Amino acid sequence: MEQSGEYRIAGSRERVWEALNDPAVLERCIDGCRSMTPVGDDRFEAVVAARVGPVKATFTAAIKLRDVDPPERYRLEVQVKGGVAGFAKGTAAVELAEVAADETLLTYQIAGGIGGKLAQIGSRLVDSAARKMTASFFERFAVDFAA
Repeated sequence: MEQSGEYRIAGSRERVWEALNDPAVLERCIDGCRSMTPVGDDRFEAVVAARVGPVKATFTAAIKLRDVDPPERYRLEVQVKGGVAGFAKGTAAVELAEVAADETLLTYQIAGGIGGKLAQIGSRLVDSAARKMTASFFERFAVDFAA
């Protein structure tokens, strides 16, 4: 599974960086997120309820930040467990570029793999669900950020 894209966010690069690293903001913006907990300077644990095609489960995610260069970029390494639903593992590279004093361009590239029931339902369904979750995150993030 691979995905990439970009979003323009009304705000300075520093403010966008702070919001992207704020567990409370992330918890509000990730669809189905029940908790986002820091477990170290560069680690988070999340609990997310999600539906991927016919598979509905609560997933736990271990997130590690790598190659951190504030407020420009970082890479996320994510390991997700969903019990009988399956598992996922992947990385996401996030980069912020200042377009203007009050506008930031966020670009991302995601790569990952899945196993268990998730793999059995097919990559097209999983890709579609991942794209919907990504779009939902950025829509919510823009609204939350503007508030």
